[in-house]
Amino acid sequence: LKLGVLGENGSEGFDATGSDRDELFVSFFRSSWPYFRAHRGSTFVVLISAEIVHSWHLENILMALGCIFLCFLQDISLLHGLGIKFVLVPGTHVQIDRLLSERGCEPKYVGSYRITDADSLDAAKDAAGRIHSVIEAKLSPGPSLNGIRRHGDNGRWYDGVGIARGNFLAAKRRGVVEGTDYGYTGEVKKIDVHRIRERLNQDCIVLLSNLGYSSSGDILNCNTYEVATACAMALGAEKLICIIDGPILDGCGRLIRFLTLQEADKLIRNRAKQSQTAANYARAVAPGDLPRVACDDGSNGAATVMSANGKASSSPSVWAPRFQNGVGFDDWNGLWNSEQGFAVGGQERLSRLNGYISELAAAAFVCRGGVQRVHLLDGTMAGVLLKELFQRDGVGTMVASDLYEGIRMARGSDVEGIEQLLLPLEETGTLIRRTREELLQALDSFIVAEREGHVIACAALFPFFEEKCGEVAAIAVSPECRGQGQGDKLLEYIEKKASSLDLETLFLLTTRTADWFVRRGFSECSIECIPEERRKRINVSRRSKYYTKRLLPDRSGIRL
Repeated sequence: LKLGVLGENGSEGFDATGSDRDELFVSFFRSSWPYFRAHRGSTFVVLISAEIVHSWHLENILMALGCIFLCFLQDISLLHGLGIKFVLVPGTHVQIDRLLSERGCEPKYVGSYRITDADSLDAAKDAAGRIHSVIEAKLSPGPSLNGIRRHGDNGRWYDGVGIARGNFLAAKRRGVVEGTDYGYTGEVKKIDVHRIRERLNQDCIVLLSNLGYSSSGDILNCNTYEVATACAMALGAEKLICIIDGPILDGCGRLIRFLTLQEADKLIRNRAKQSQTAANYARAVAPGDLPRVACDDGSNGAATVMSANGKASSSPSVWAPRFQNGVGFDDWNGLWNSEQGFAVGGQERLSRLNGYISELAAAAFVCRGGVQRVHLLDGTMAGVLLKELFQRDGVGTMVASDLYEGIRMARGSDVEGIEQLLLPLEETGTLIRRTREELLQALDSFIVAEREGHVIACAALFPFFEEKCGEVAAIAVSPECRGQGQGDKLLEYIEKKASSLDLETLFLLTTRTADWFVRRGFSECSIECIPEERRKRINVSRRSKYYTKRLLPDRSGIRL
């Protein structure tokens, strides 16, 4: 039996039978536990590009793509059963163009928008109806019952997956722009956050159409990306996931696994002269440094000011644009952009002359609006959603606004802040005492987390290059910031730093915090595992415990 095993090191096939197969299954299931906990209860907005949606009915050589799409819907159903809340936004433009061609009409685009005349609107309604029917049909049955009856009978087994549709999208006519009448083309006016959340809390998958409804009762054809990005920001979703028809590659043909918001922003701005979508992004988000962001809570139209790691900030002293559902972005002095989402489409996207720069622009726009993670996934890859969400490095491209926000190497001006963090732990004996001189001498090895000019956490990495290992030391977080994941961010940063230095293992000495490190992958070891140079300086009277962790190969693409 040939098995494909997904683990931290990627996908690998090999022969296994009997007990080997059982052990592999148990190992993979246990390794997925942290991801189950991390994703359960989260809200993911999933945009399925029209090219992927269109593949479900293709025949002959492209039939495999259709099978992949149907399996993708099964994976959505599986993850829904694990407690993830999904809003699905399927694309329709390929189907619309196909229907128009069959009816002897020609599709028309200006910029990122379709000109929607009466024939195009009819095609849009037909396409949306067909696509939604297929998605509902494939999601409704729920999981297979094959083999499960041996565990007893249960009425829940026969319940399908609930799908909710409705008039969740309020739209307004795009109207006449620079002399072009866009007809029945709409722009997002507001997302009905309350009713979407109500359906999600009733254990339904929400299927959000790109057809919006105006205040005068008209049906308007909206841009799918604009709908999905507006929905993700309005809901305050944990993730926007875009299922597209290919991977995001660099100039050498290698997968781009990770981009910070700053990196994506720079990349898009550099293409503004070649790409109309990139130029639209540059105009929409305004020039200048990247600000902190905010997301709407959907309850009263007001936004909570957020730092880039998603934590509420009580101080609005630093300028931060706020996203308000139904209003747009506010710069504290009035609206500088009333757009609810970011439109992607038109001839530029259809031609792919600028690759996937349009999708990257939408991802960066959403990150600015408070969504911390955007994943751009190749929908032609079987099982892409599971591979991305349940492996450390994933298989797609992630754009993130907050991964190591505020974390940097220490400077001379940080010494006093570091001392204030370490002193309480030194007094309780948790950490060894360091003099000011010792701290200054080791300062190049310290890493700090900074918030609004104050050092709120610190840690140190002391490398031993000959032994290819490094010591983790002096992890401390200020009391008011504990429980916010700062220690985990520092430890992950240290692991990335160690990998970049070609270190293979980390070790530490501890008297009081062993449980915290064990839960993060460290295991107890003997003193012989510590480099000899470091052993000579150990104060054995402290009776410290020794822990080590082997670093896995880093394929995440995340750079420090």
